[in-house]
Amino acid sequence: MSTPTTHSLRTFPLRDSATMLRRNLKRLLRYPSMTVLLIGMPVVFLLLFVYVFGGTLGAGLGGATPAGTTGGRAAYVNYVAPAIILMTVTAVVQGTAVTIAMDMTEGIIARFRTMHIARVSVLTGHVLGSLIQAVFSLAIVIGVALLVGFRPAAGLGDWLAVAGFLLAVSFALIWLSVALGQVSNSVETASNMPMPLTLLPFISSGFVPTESMPAALRWFADYQPFTPIIETLRGLLMDQPVGNSAWIALAWCAAVALGGYLWSKRLFNRESAR
Repeated sequence: MSTPTTHSLRTFPLRDSATMLRRNLKRLLRYPSMTVLLIGMPVVFLLLFVYVFGGTLGAGLGGATPAGTTGGRAAYVNYVAPAIILMTVTAVVQGTAVTIAMDMTEGIIARFRTMHIARVSVLTGHVLGSLIQAVFSLAIVIGVALLVGFRPAAGLGDWLAVAGFLLAVSFALIWLSVALGQVSNSVETASNMPMPLTLLPFISSGFVPTESMPAALRWFADYQPFTPIIETLRGLLMDQPVGNSAWIALAWCAAVALGGYLWSKRLFNRESAR
């Protein structure tokens, strides 16, 4: 009799996580306005920077222009697209923090704690649901970028690397947003907590080369995590060498994912102990 009991206990986390994932996917389908809003923001930024600022900023790219292209709006689309792709992920994680805060403030988490379900499944369901939302949002934004002139030179292997890399970045930032959602006292606070993640790409190599920035700002832009992430994306998409950027970016992803997971787990267990 001990063997079936042990086996059933081992399967609870997977089964309960799948149940929580279905719950979060149904919420996304029931309230599509949130996904539309999250996709809309990077699309608006893409159109703004390409059609309003692209001609001037593209003319000033200089050595940052991908090989075989000249300056101007066409070159700037290829330059700025990786930053917009990253901003799509930061928009999604902002929605994740809001969703977590809603569950925390509406009392559904307290109800889950009284049920016979694996505790880890509650947060895992949110993370997996947000990953699926991120994949959908990224596909839409990349499609829009292609429509406005983005012309990546990536081959099949490069695209597979881009997909895996974006999943790693999304996974890390989602765990961080799960913690930010739990630490927020209200939904309004949760919507503002991830705001630095949206602003950091502007102080990076995402929109202009860091060489054009003042010395102090350039130092910050060079050493903040989003610059190596964007440089890795740009190199993979344009089939250019990425150098050490990929390893630095993956190290940042691992650190953020681990920190976000441990912080989220501690917050969730602390609430459970009350």
